[in-house]
Amino acid sequence: MANGKSNDRLYQDLARSLIEELSQGRYPIGTRLPAERDLALRYDVSRPTVREAVIALEVQGLVEVRLGSGAYVKRLPGDEDRPGFNVTAFELTEARLLFEGEAAALAATQVNDADIAEIELLVQRIAEENQDPNGTESADREFHLAIARATRNVAVYNAIVHLWDLRSTSPEAKLLHEKARHAQIKPVVEEHTAVLEALRARDPNAARSAMRAHLSAVLEGLLFATEERALAEARKATQVKRERYARATA
Repeated sequence: MANGKSNDRLYQDLARSLIEELSQGRYPIGTRLPAERDLALRYDVSRPTVREAVIALEVQGLVEVRLGSGAYVKRLPGDEDRPGFNVTAFELTEARLLFEGEAAALAATQVNDADIAEIELLVQRIAEENQDPNGTESADREFHLAIARATRNVAVYNAIVHLWDLRSTSPEAKLLHEKARHAQIKPVVEEHTAVLEALRARDPNAARSAMRAHLSAVLEGLLFATEERALAEARKATQVKRERYARATA
């Protein structure tokens, strides 16, 4: 893969190449795909690109990603197997960073006291959900949609609703967000509070910066969630906490 290609869809080219290699029998069922760094060097792409390609194969059931071990061939592709690429979690978060950063800036010029009170309550709900091991991220979604509503622009609101819907309707995005939850990556209250305070100050530039900083951190969290070593360490840390709790309550 040449450096001259656009980086935004490189993972699709890599996924097709890997499917072709699977079809040719280069990696039999049960064998491990080369390490992420080796694939990145071989195909001259970034490691996040490799992760997106492997996720595309995982969604199709061609490989199984094992925590701390790597991607193993689960089945070989047939003639009917053609990668049906959807929006990835990385693409989605990059789009959110652009749209929601500007939405926050617009909201800062339109927001009223009732909006601020609602958004502040949602920050509290995010903190509460983070304490629940089985908690969802519904408060996080509602936080961002409340800011979109505060823009007083229906087109902006509908666009951001669509981006959030893609988290669950795009198989690739859904899978990676599930991996992030399993790695105990949760919404950061302090980042949401920074957005809230910028809105309370009616400061568009501060609101834009706070939202972009927050979503940049989300993007970093998704990268962390796809690191094999990080996933293994997160699983180990969770097990240690469970054992400690079990001893304390025995």
